[in-house]
Amino acid sequence: MARITPCLENGKIARYFADDDSAAHGSTEFIVLRGRDGVTDTDYVYYLTKWDGVCGYAISQMTGTSGRQRVPTESLDHVTVPVPPIPEQRAIAHILGTLDEKIELNRRMNETLEAMARALFKSWFVDFDPVHAKSEGRDPGVPKSFAALFPDRLENSNLGKIPHGWKWLSLSEFAFLNPESWSKGTRPDSLRYVDLSNTKWGRIEYVTICASDEAPSRAQRVLRIGDTIVGTVRPGNGSYALVTEDELTGSTGFAVLRPRTQQFREFIYLAATAADNISALAHLADGGAYPAVRPEVVIATRAVRPKDELIAEFSRVASPLLSKVAQNDRESRTLTTLRDTLLPRLISGELQLKNAERFIGRTV
Repeated sequence: MARITPCLENGKIARYFADDDSAAHGSTEFIVLRGRDGVTDTDYVYYLTKWDGVCGYAISQMTGTSGRQRVPTESLDHVTVPVPPIPEQRAIAHILGTLDEKIELNRRMNETLEAMARALFKSWFVDFDPVHAKSEGRDPGVPKSFAALFPDRLENSNLGKIPHGWKWLSLSEFAFLNPESWSKGTRPDSLRYVDLSNTKWGRIEYVTICASDEAPSRAQRVLRIGDTIVGTVRPGNGSYALVTEDELTGSTGFAVLRPRTQQFREFIYLAATAADNISALAHLADGGAYPAVRPEVVIATRAVRPKDELIAEFSRVASPLLSKVAQNDRESRTLTTLRDTLLPRLISGELQLKNAERFIGRTV
């Protein structure tokens, strides 16, 4: 079943999968579409809604004032769509669905990998689990090769107990803030631009390629591999990521944190984008319709300062996890481009499918 919000420009098109045969209840803001027995396959209907012939038409029919525009449900009664034989519909849905399944698998894998890195960071540098264990005579739960890097007791600080010999510092001790910006003389002819709206919860979902003279005025921040970017406008929206590609340009809406040394990369990213810190930044934001914080507030985030050797060991453990996340993201962007290229050609019939049964792996 496909469901669409009446305000299609938000891109809220999704399939609903029931865990059992029980009915579910959705908002009256949804337009619900379902395949008709013997006429249309429901999965094919979902991809029809993502085709510009349906989605674009629906957007053209929106009524209402700005911010409250809606697609009248009855307007979809007047749109004409390609309806090939059901075996071909299923083949089209199977091909596009296979790509979507791999994208979804990558997303779930990335959630797990990042959660592992965050859990390790929290254990070592927030909850101080190995230090508590050593102070109580227990196994610290870390490889013996660097267990000695953790102190065996805690001491008081102005922000509570922390491991002996460690201290609270701001991230400015670990990173440079907004170290590079383009000027008129240095700006390249073409930019690969990253905006806040396309950066969500650790993922750069889309990169816009544009000519320099057509780029938004806010396209100024030079981004390098290893930088952490944190959105300063509505920081609670989670517009942050670890940069894993070179030759990107970021919006001035980002605070760019560049590690002073490479071994600080994962430490900075996980400290700056921890859930508690994003929540704190959101609380500090002000400014009416577009609440924001200054970049200096982001780099003022406090973190404990252990020995460099321990941060280096943490980097060696966390780096493969976050590198795999980046690899999966790149693969998903490639698959998304392939899907978005194939979808209109398959739906319109420009790309013909022969022997549809072969694509769905069984005889229909």
